[in-house]
Amino acid sequence: MAQPVATSPTEEGQRHDGAAWPLWEVFVRSSRGLSHVHAGSLHAPDAEMALRNARDLYTRRNEGVSLWVVASEDIIASDPDAKGEFFESPQGKDYRHATYYKKSEGVKHL
Repeated sequence: MAQPVATSPTEEGQRHDGAAWPLWEVFVRSSRGLSHVHAGSLHAPDAEMALRNARDLYTRRNEGVSLWVVASEDIIASDPDAKGEFFESPQGKDYRHATYYKKSEGVKHL
């Protein structure tokens, strides 16, 4: 049976055996009713340790009431270079935006 390898981190999330710990993204909600905001990233061997490390790193001074820790590899992001085709409204569909409509003079409650 093989001996266990030390799993304490060295630099940049590397273990002593040379393998890299996964990268985790940390989101903190500062108080109830607010949205979670990306606080930073960290390396950890598993989700439980990532959550504990996130608590220690990002909420040391009671800055948060909730943490989300997500494996970076599980996040799918849009391409910033494809902003135009991904986020801009298709031609001829300006009616989907409130700025398309003009205020009616005869309607007083708007």
